[in-house]
Amino acid sequence: MQASEPTVTHRTPAGLQDRIAYGICKFLRFFADLFFANRYGHRAVVLETVAAVPGMVGGTLQHLRALRHMSDDHGWIRTLLDEAENERMHLMTFIQIAQPSGFERFLILLAQGVFYNFFFVLYLLSPKTAHRMVGYFEEEAVFSYTEYLAGVESGRYENVPAPQIAIDYWKLPATARLRDVILVVRQDEAGHRDVNHDFADALRTPQTQVAG
Repeated sequence: MQASEPTVTHRTPAGLQDRIAYGICKFLRFFADLFFANRYGHRAVVLETVAAVPGMVGGTLQHLRALRHMSDDHGWIRTLLDEAENERMHLMTFIQIAQPSGFERFLILLAQGVFYNFFFVLYLLSPKTAHRMVGYFEEEAVFSYTEYLAGVESGRYENVPAPQIAIDYWKLPATARLRDVILVVRQDEAGHRDVNHDFADALRTPQTQVAG
């Protein structure tokens, strides 16, 4: 299975909320680069545990909002929960490729606890900023997986066989390798990027900017 090449795009921040979202993204990217440098497999394991948080938080709050307002969610809930599940499958895949160390497991626990509560509050205060921030996160994910792919293709990282969980989930051929996994994961991230930027664009009126 050959995934199509995702369009590399960057949404230029427009307004204070976008600049805040982009600033948070770049701040967290700095620490990811500091801790993991070019260890992309281990970077993926830690960051995918955080990446699976926004979809679940957003889906839950949109679900509760739809119940309170007795209104249609226009497909947002399913989209966000599917995103959370997809990111979790990224994690389960890369655990098979790069086993996390004890320190990385501790880092996962700490990062997830802090980020979940931060994102929950942010989504309550400004769903638009939250979705824009996720859009920027996903831009960085596409960039990181592109770098990872280049490393595999150049021989810097071993092109190991794809884990069975990845073969089953993405319906890859039995002969699939790490390169094939990176291609489909990068395509997923590009989709999440576009969806979250679109959601942020849609949340422009006072009626839709409050999840609660």
